[in-house]
Amino acid sequence: MKATPEHNKRIAEMTFSSVYPHYITKVEKKGRTVVELHQVIRWLTSFDDEKLQELIEEKATFETFFKKAKLNPNAQLIKGVICGYRIEELENPLTKQVRYLDKLVDELAKGRAMEKILRT
Repeated sequence: MKATPEHNKRIAEMTFSSVYPHYITKVEKKGRTVVELHQVIRWLTSFDDEKLQELIEEKATFETFFKKAKLNPNAQLIKGVICGYRIEELENPLTKQVRYLDKLVDELAKGRAMEKILRT
């Protein structure tokens, strides 16, 4: 599936705080923890718990969220299909970054080992 400009715009304007509770629900439903979720987010973005809470409270859009992030240099190792999109084929950098996060959360929820999720 190819991401359209409208899709990219919608992703950019979506707030992290609106998606974050869904991430929590997804991982907890599969027996994982918020601590593990934060570990995955920290690996990708370098945000500690305090910074993450600040971004949630200010209702940062994904555009702002990833502008403030220091993306892990190994993020490009995240590959595969998420939400019908092959990550490595996405052209829009922001959409790709959001899908990186989605893929990591998905791997966590599926019970993948943390070492593999964090590409170590």
